[in-house]
Amino acid sequence: MKRPAVLSSITLWLWFTVLFANFAEALAEGRSRAQAASLRGMKRQTLAKLLQQPRHGAAWLPLEAGLLRKDNVVLIEAGDLVPLDGVVIEGVASVDESAITGESAPVIREAGGDFSSVTGGTRVLSDWLVVRISVNPGESFLDRMISMVESAKRQKTPNEVALTILLVGLTLLFLLVIATLSPYSIFAVAMSGSGSVISATVLVALLVCLIPTTIGGLLSAIGVAGMSRMMSANVIATSGRAVEAAGDVDVLLLDKTGTITLGNRQASSFLPAPGVKEAELADAAQLASLADETPEGRSIVVLAKQKFDIRARDINALGASFVHFTAQTRMSGVDLPEGRAIRKGAADAIRSHIEALGGSFPAALQAKVDEVSRRGSTPLVVCDGAKALGVVELKDVVKGGIKERFA
Repeated sequence: MKRPAVLSSITLWLWFTVLFANFAEALAEGRSRAQAASLRGMKRQTLAKLLQQPRHGAAWLPLEAGLLRKDNVVLIEAGDLVPLDGVVIEGVASVDESAITGESAPVIREAGGDFSSVTGGTRVLSDWLVVRISVNPGESFLDRMISMVESAKRQKTPNEVALTILLVGLTLLFLLVIATLSPYSIFAVAMSGSGSVISATVLVALLVCLIPTTIGGLLSAIGVAGMSRMMSANVIATSGRAVEAAGDVDVLLLDKTGTITLGNRQASSFLPAPGVKEAELADAAQLASLADETPEGRSIVVLAKQKFDIRARDINALGASFVHFTAQTRMSGVDLPEGRAIRKGAADAIRSHIEALGGSFPAALQAKVDEVSRRGSTPLVVCDGAKALGVVELKDVVKGGIKERFA
């Protein structure tokens, strides 16, 4: 091989080893930017209802959410998106926070107390809220998440720092060895009077073979590979130490809702109260869910049909009127022409409803409610007027292949 060709190939390999680590770091930054872009997609340009006076019923003007400022007061009604982070000063409503927290069940937000804060990007499902904006645009929870992702840079682990110091020391040592070979070669040829001096090409080739540059390139590749695997699981690692720690994990503690489950609760069983047949509870629960379009309501209709062959009926043909869920009552149901009023909802809400009608809530039924809660399921209590019928157990559906993913 001719000398220019040898020098060219050596030069290409040197440039490749130098650029490989930079390419790996750029790849990691590109993944972070892609994650930030997906978070920005959650920020929707919406029109806020800016109230002229801080109270419900006051006149309001439409205003782009990006023009809102701290201490502005807005009205958010059913179906509206929360424009920015804020505090509820009036009203009570159920809010879907699944886009931010992954929680499938709507949460209640009301003025006063510990549950008065709302997050921008969430959606109000029922009723209305009067919210005082607590941040300026660019300072919201979602903005802070985007900023954290964009500023995340891969930091070297202690092992990488130590190995880098070792590589620098070895590199200096090998440079010293190569630098002394040429004078020794000249001296040996002069003393022996035969042979030839080592050429610069041979010295450079020897340096390339000895110098541990490829190890430095592989270190970055290994770190980026770990960060990429974590990013694919929606985990943002801001340091190499976090990647190393993740490799030592043998116990996982996870929030189940939206993480290992699909996020939609499904009816799994009917637990009747004392003196009530299971089929009677299933029939009443299905009647109360005929016009309920939520995943929970539809699953109750399906479960009653599967277990007792109770066919879904037309609520209009029955002459019944559906009572929608509200954040104030925390229950829904149906009123039938013969005077029956079937309700389903949270245990404490149904208890208050039964006691207001002069009935009593059985202690045995409360025990079933507590048992369902301890299992991690959601208890939904059904009553017919002042009579408690039982509990419908709602379970989160586990995602397929989740055990293999953890492994």
